[in-house]
Amino acid sequence: MTHQADARKALDERGYSGVLIHGDNPLKLFEKAVRDRVVASYYWKEQCFGLNAATLLDRAAELTFIGGTFGVAQRPTPFLCLAFKLLQLAPEREIILFYLNHAGEEWKYLRALAAFYIRLTWEKDEDLYTTLEPYLTDSRKLKKRARESWTLTYIDEFIDDLLTKPRVCATSLPKVNPRGWLEDEGRLEPRVSPLADELERLDASGEEEDGSEHAEDPPREEGRVDISQD
Repeated sequence: MTHQADARKALDERGYSGVLIHGDNPLKLFEKAVRDRVVASYYWKEQCFGLNAATLLDRAAELTFIGGTFGVAQRPTPFLCLAFKLLQLAPEREIILFYLNHAGEEWKYLRALAAFYIRLTWEKDEDLYTTLEPYLTDSRKLKKRARESWTLTYIDEFIDDLLTKPRVCATSLPKVNPRGWLEDEGRLEPRVSPLADELERLDASGEEEDGSEHAEDPPREEGRVDISQD
């Protein structure tokens, strides 16, 4: 109960003196209904108590799916609870980049969590794109819990959603300018796909072989999945 009270105290404007993100208390990046469900949840009370930036990494390494809220009661997922805890901790940028870059190579759900936190909290559009876009080549599978089902997605698709959709994991994302607009304003260089050279090579090879057949990559799995799938 003390942990729940601490979270509520952090939302009390009269007692809050911490870091501001987007000009406000970072916990308010979650809508009130979602905040209330998080701090009332078993996972928050039992698994998030006393976490710091180091021990939160251990919790994130145990994640097995992403998602926002689920079920009739719209219970928060562990992924969402840990994101809320990150908002409360507001760790240094270097720590979040460690989650994303290095630890994320081993723990894919930690990479997804770090990317979600970055999208919520970083205020410069250019930083968002240049930091997250390199992971548009990460094709590892992610299980996602939707409100009434399980679905399969991939890290690159999740990153793309973060950069292009207004709402992800039951959370309204802060506004970000489209990449094309930032390019027109000279704030971003045009993105060069890391697959561009390979595509050019394949095109040239296809012309040389004069219409011969090529093996194709197997299609990605999509749709609902069994929760045991990895």
